[in-house]
Amino acid sequence: MLNQGPRGRARKASEGSIAWARTLLKGRPRNRHDLEWTQRSAAPGQLWLVIVDASASTRRHQALSQAKGLLAGFFDQAYRERARLALLTASGTQPRWQQHGLKASAALQPWLAQLGAGGGTPLLAALEEARQWLLVRQKRYPDEQQRCLVMTDGRLKAWEGVLPLPCSSLLIDMERAPIRLGRARQLAAALNADYRHLEHFAPR
Repeated sequence: MLNQGPRGRARKASEGSIAWARTLLKGRPRNRHDLEWTQRSAAPGQLWLVIVDASASTRRHQALSQAKGLLAGFFDQAYRERARLALLTASGTQPRWQQHGLKASAALQPWLAQLGAGGGTPLLAALEEARQWLLVRQKRYPDEQQRCLVMTDGRLKAWEGVLPLPCSSLLIDMERAPIRLGRARQLAAALNADYRHLEHFAPR
């Protein structure tokens, strides 16, 4: 899903564009060494938004436990690629932000270890809150590359009116019951998101 490379290092100053205001404030340039340059990054920053359904149903058949293992690797990848992370959990009566666009770090691992499931499934509220947050952030950082990962077992009664997230998205189906309802796949279609089952990432 998130296969973008790490942010490129800043180019050498002499390869950017001339910052004429700063140059002229120093006086009339007489040679190339008198020029001030605007550095440009080789690639824009990345933001990875993770929405985790941690409702009571995700405890069944160790679905959340397996999902946490996948998230541990995901956080490690984000750290290596210098991506920023936003984390939103859906459990209880309302969604809860755990992190807002901060740099990935080892501090996420203890939080992940303590992540438990319980209560209801405010996933629809989480998806709408995330959508609004992304729209605001896109105005502030128009060049940022955004990706979204949604992890859920799809145990929802209905999702009429749900709108796609305004960025490339992947839904990972956590449903592991012997008899599966398959609603997560339908939700992925409504979100215009790619679909994978958690078993797709299991070691082979």
